[in-house]
Amino acid sequence: MVKLIASITVFVFFCHMTYAQVTPDCGGAIPICRNTPVNGGTNGYGTDDFNGASSSGCLERTTSGSIESNSAWYRFRTSTAGQLGFNIGHDSAEDWDFALYRASDCNNLGDPVRCNFFDNSDFNSFIGVGEDPTGDMDSVQYEDWLQVNPGEDYYLFINNFSDVNSGFSIQFTGDIWVTNPTDALDCTIVNNLLGAPVAACEGDTVLLDATTSGATGYAWFNDVGNGFQTIVGSTNPTLNVTTSAIYRVVVTTATSNIVSDVQVAFTPVPSTGMMLDEIICHTSDMIFDLETKDMEALGTQNPDEYVISYHSSQADALAGTNPLMKQYPKSSGQEVIYVRTTSLANPDCFDATESFVFDAVETPQLSFDNEVTICENSTGTVIGETLPNPSYSYSWSTGELTPNITVSQEGDYTLTVTNSSNGLNCEAQRTVVVRTSNLPVISDIEIEDLQSSNTVTVLTDVVGNFEYSLDGGTFQSSNVFEGVSGGMHTVTMRDALGCGEITENIVVVGFPPIFSPNGDVLNESWQIDGLSALNEPIVTIYDRYGKLIKEMTEFSAGWDGSFNGRPLPSTDYWFKLSYIDNDGNRVYAKYLQSHFSLRR
Repeated sequence: MVKLIASITVFVFFCHMTYAQVTPDCGGAIPICRNTPVNGGTNGYGTDDFNGASSSGCLERTTSGSIESNSAWYRFRTSTAGQLGFNIGHDSAEDWDFALYRASDCNNLGDPVRCNFFDNSDFNSFIGVGEDPTGDMDSVQYEDWLQVNPGEDYYLFINNFSDVNSGFSIQFTGDIWVTNPTDALDCTIVNNLLGAPVAACEGDTVLLDATTSGATGYAWFNDVGNGFQTIVGSTNPTLNVTTSAIYRVVVTTATSNIVSDVQVAFTPVPSTGMMLDEIICHTSDMIFDLETKDMEALGTQNPDEYVISYHSSQADALAGTNPLMKQYPKSSGQEVIYVRTTSLANPDCFDATESFVFDAVETPQLSFDNEVTICENSTGTVIGETLPNPSYSYSWSTGELTPNITVSQEGDYTLTVTNSSNGLNCEAQRTVVVRTSNLPVISDIEIEDLQSSNTVTVLTDVVGNFEYSLDGGTFQSSNVFEGVSGGMHTVTMRDALGCGEITENIVVVGFPPIFSPNGDVLNESWQIDGLSALNEPIVTIYDRYGKLIKEMTEFSAGWDGSFNGRPLPSTDYWFKLSYIDNDGNRVYAKYLQSHFSLRR
């Protein structure tokens, strides 16, 4: 960054001065007070303050062979209690680390209370304690806030692991600057007539005050890189400065001359470019990348020198607080986003004059089913939105312009719903697949009679998606029921898509398909087992011509194959089984294999 590089040249050229802004050694740590950004750069390794140690807290050895690599030391003392943090701004291509020690002696630093040694593979522009000012809540470059008490001494060690050095800036943060905006840090540690280094913004005026009791004269000088030059005509105890330089005052007293130097750095104030209003189609769980607006804000300014943040209020933008996440979860509707462009070299130099309207037009949410079944012989069904939004427009692939339509034919029907606002059309589309389902029809029921455990199979000639239930039990996709006991049962068949159901009563009984009344004691009579499970059952037997041969009840001994005492010939005979149903009606059992054979 150009401004920081220029500052580094000044620091290196005047590194012999008592109040240089950067020192690589703990023993000469630069005192910091007030909430003033410290702009600096580093050069060289200095003395190894860690005495050859391989680590200090999270810090490890660098390419220099020791922990320190182009490092800088600062010290400060707290004067109040509360939350303290800081941001170290730097070029995003560089890798900086830091350690913060609660100590008053360089020879007894102990372990750091905050430390960060992560590499900068994410190309972040800040590292520090507290919260990343860009709004990145997940940055690994940031450590937790520090809770401080009055009178605590700290050493801040800033290290350049990458050896690529464009300098850095320090900006203190935390609630102690809200409660104590001018004296959160103790300035009595700064042993300098002109005070600590000063960072200001272009256009500001910095007052240097060298007022000394007993002084007989004042002379002011400045150095912009080519040695100290007299500021002609400046002989007052104070001096207003508006340009970057190292300033020196020589105070003449009756006994001696007092010489004091201070660095004053002015950072350009950024100018936020004109921001275009943003209008987009909103979807659920929508994330908008606010970083896409950065180039509008930057314009021709160098993106490596500034950071862009976005805020929900003008007050937050001015204060630089509560930045919105760059991956912004945008809700539907319109809002104003306020933009802050901040200098990395000095976060006090910013512009928060621009904003833009962010309008997320709701994309229609479709609530109707995309698959619909029309039952056989139906007059049709309604598809589409039944609770339409009057602000939306509707268009079907059939050409109809209503939210819903009535269809009676199979096919694919596509509805396009549009929400139009400020010239933007936000559309949602859904295709409804309409299919016809046939009514259930039981064509036959096969009963495999095994007397104690029987199998019932429901047959149909209709093609469809059907389900089956026995005696009101759970419906199943299989049409076969096993382990059915003898007696009266109900079989229900229904269309799985809701197109009707049909129930049949069946009787499960057992009877021999062949009997032979020939005097050998085996199969001498024909009878039906399981009649006792029925109410007043009656069995009637017929010959092939329909002549009634025999009538039996559950108490009958069976048929011996004769009619009026005369044996009947070997052939097939038919029977019917009737009983009293639950409604008190006599009915005939259906789906029985109603014939058997007589063999002699």
